[in-house]
This record gives sequence, structure tokens and C-alpha cells, in this order.
Amino acid sequence: MYSERLSTVVFAILALKVCLVFGWGYRASDQRRWAVLHPACGGRQQSPIAIAARQAIPISIPAMELIGYQNPLPGPLSITNNGHSVALTIPKYSSEEEKKGFRLPYIFGGPLDNEYEIEGLHFHWGDKNNRGSEHTLDDMRLPLEMHVIHRNKKYKSLAEALQHPDGLCVLAFFYQVVEFDAKLLSPIARNLSSVESFNSTAQLPHTFSLASLLSGLDAERFYTYKGSLTTPPCAEAVTWVVFSDYLPISVYQMDNFRGLLSNLNLPLVDNFRQLQPLFGRRVFVRITSKNPKFKKTKLHYSKWDWVGHKKTDNDISDFDE
Repeated sequence: MYSERLSTVVFAILALKVCLVFGWGYRASDQRRWAVLHPACGGRQQSPIAIAARQAIPISIPAMELIGYQNPLPGPLSITNNGHSVALTIPKYSSEEEKKGFRLPYIFGGPLDNEYEIEGLHFHWGDKNNRGSEHTLDDMRLPLEMHVIHRNKKYKSLAEALQHPDGLCVLAFFYQVVEFDAKLLSPIARNLSSVESFNSTAQLPHTFSLASLLSGLDAERFYTYKGSLTTPPCAEAVTWVVFSDYLPISVYQMDNFRGLLSNLNLPLVDNFRQLQPLFGRRVFVRITSKNPKFKKTKLHYSKWDWVGHKKTDNDISDFDE
């Protein structure tokens, strides 16, 4: 018995040392160690998840309102290869600029009770075109997934927001490969060669609007659920909004992402987390006019529950458009 306990302690210490020396990685063996340093990674409301259209619960909620998405982002914008992804950094407005009415893009509506302000965005991608996205939709993985992170404005900092279940809202967008370069993503994709090495940062020559990245997207239909960050510390502070429509990206642009190097000087690819169990969580899908089969019934807005059992008769009410 003593030897078994000793072996367990030794293994835990070794795992801890590996995490301290090498940080964290995306190999299956690495992901199993995330919870050693970050206990939340072993929680019951983790992300990403497998989304199944047939199992999602239809609900009538407002559309997502993307305020300021049409305006050019404050510059200078920069992109960083942090060894795990490539992230876009958006400068904050000064207090003087805020007094003059300048505001960063923010969102409300959908499943949200407050306004959520943009914090930044990053990407997850695969070595091949049949994988890369973190979430799956009807068992399909796409080659690229973009996460646009927003902080609940009632919290003053990202660190504070991570301490609360309503702290963040992340909008997730899938990409599918097309023949020709997509102009939408070109402001970022064409500058990726400047951040090929780990821990490198490059300033973008021009600013752009968030709406320009999403042009043509059908934002009316989306899935939503309660989850977490998909990287350590895996804080369970995220309301996820996952859009079912796809954005375009070319093979050449995908190669730009695949040309980046990780903190181990290896190709930075397959940087997606393994799918996490639902543990009873509900996944909702927004009812739209394009979902006629959902028009007869809906989950009553006042009774919806993020975590619960299957719907009961008391949860169903007639839906009149």
C-alpha cells in the first residue's frame, strides 16, 4: 500500500515538473496533464464539445447584436505567435478617448444579460483539412476555428472576469477550404510569415473592422452553451456562441498558419483540445425563420436551464412568431 502511494506521489511530482519546464502542449499525453497545474481543466463544464444539431434544444432568443463591428479597430493592431496559437491584440482606448465617445466593439443579445466588450481573437487549426477546429458540428471537424473573446463589462479586467461564470462570451466561427484566397482573412493571413517563430510579434500595416472578417456570414443561427476556456487555466467562465455557417479560407492561407513554429520549434499545428464531456449540460440552438420545423414549440425563455435533465412537458409552450 505504501509503495503504491509513493509511486503515485512520484508520478504527480514528475508530471508537475514536466508542466513547469515545458508549459503545456496539445499532444494527448500533454492534455491529460493540464489538470495537474490547473485543476479547473478537470471540471464538469469544460470546452470544447461535440455539437449535434438533432440534440440541440431549440429556443427563441434575440439575435446577437455586434455593436461597433463595422468600425475600424483602434491601431496599431499586432499579431503574436505565443507558441500555442496566433492571437490578434487590440489596443484599449485611453480614458480621455472614452470620454470623447470612443468605444471598443461589444456584443449583447442572444443568451447574454449584459454587454460584453472585445478582448481579442485567436485561431485553432489542423495539419490536415479534415481537422483543426476545436468544436465539432455533427461529428465534422473543420480546418480552422476562430475565437473572438469578449469580457462582461461589469468586470474591470479579464482576470476578474475569469473568476465568474458570466465573465466571458466567446464567439466561435468555423472555416472551410475554398479554391481562391478569401479576402476576409487576408489582413491577418498575409502577415503570418512575420511571426513564424515562437514569441514573435508583428505590427499590422493597416487596421480593419471585425465585420470585414465576417462578411457574408449568416449570423442568425447559432448554438450556445456554458463552458470554459479551451486552454489552461480552463476557467469555467465562458458563454459560448458557436455559429453554424462557415467562413472561407484557401489552401494557401491555411499553409500560412501551418508555417508557424511552436515553443519547441516544431510546426504549430493541431492546436485543438480534445472534446470534453457534457455532464448534463444543455446545448441550445436559436430558432430562426429558416427553421420552420421548430415553429410549433419552444423552450419557454423564462424556464431555460443551462444544466439540467431532458425537457419536460412543463418546459414546452406554444411558439407564435
